[in-house]
Amino acid sequence: MTLILGIDPGSRITGYGVIRMERQRATHVAHGCIEVGELPFADRLCRIYDALVDVLQAYHPGEAAVEKVFMNRNVDSALKLGQARGAALVAVAKAGLAVHEYAPNEIKQAIVGRGHADKGQIQHMVRTLLGLAKSPRTDAADALAIALCHGHTRQGLMAVHGVRRARAGRYL
Repeated sequence: MTLILGIDPGSRITGYGVIRMERQRATHVAHGCIEVGELPFADRLCRIYDALVDVLQAYHPGEAAVEKVFMNRNVDSALKLGQARGAALVAVAKAGLAVHEYAPNEIKQAIVGRGHADKGQIQHMVRTLLGLAKSPRTDAADALAIALCHGHTRQGLMAVHGVRRARAGRYL
């Protein structure tokens, strides 16, 4: 069993989601949003860091996954997103966890089955896959999707490495 923390960084709202992976089965543990709103930008980054430290201390995940930054048309927004992501990465790294990164299209492909899914489709599939009573807010749903993407990816990698070890006589 492994707890996985998924983080959807944002300069105003950062989503987080924690899932438990047991073999191929994912179960919901927690999710939420860190809202920093109109604080001065440096204070937003501190709030993101502090809140993620609290999440890490509360749930003690064994692994963490974060969405990669993608370049949009607005360079200023991309830079702010990158800085928020940096605050999240520092919190995870200081907790001693490796950071696994996934592109937005990889996450959508893993959760919905196509790389250009919209937010509503992500929310619906997260709700369905985790058996939630209602759809989480967009940012939390994205974070849970990131955790699920990592959970499914790591299961595939473990299976591949297990087969290689078994063939080499080292698995059993």
